[in-house]
Amino acid sequence: MLELNKETFEEEVLKAAGKVFVDFYGDGCVPCQALMPFVHGCADKYGDKLKFTAINTSKARRLAISQQVLGLPVMAIYENGAKLEELVKDDATEQNIEAMIGRHI
Repeated sequence: MLELNKETFEEEVLKAAGKVFVDFYGDGCVPCQALMPFVHGCADKYGDKLKFTAINTSKARRLAISQQVLGLPVMAIYENGAKLEELVKDDATEQNIEAMIGRHI
C-alpha cells in the first residue's frame, strides 16, 4: 500500500500506466479507519494485479475536491489518469470493495 500526498498523487495515480486503486480517507473518519485493515488486506491479496494507494484528504483537501471527493470514505479505481469507478460513503463496504476490485483485475 503506497501512501500518497498532494505532491505524489499526480505521478503515482494520474500519470501511472495501468490501473490504480485509491483509498481516500480522513483523520476523523471512523468508517475510513474501520475499512483500513480490510483495504490493506486487499492490497496484500491483489497487489500483484493492481497498484494500491491511499491518501489522507485531511492533508490534501484541494486535491480531494479536484477529484470530486466530497464525502468519505471513497474507494476509487483509476486507469491512465481517468477515474473508472468509485464507491462513496455507505457504498464503500467490504463486499462492494472486493467486487469492484474483482471487476478490474
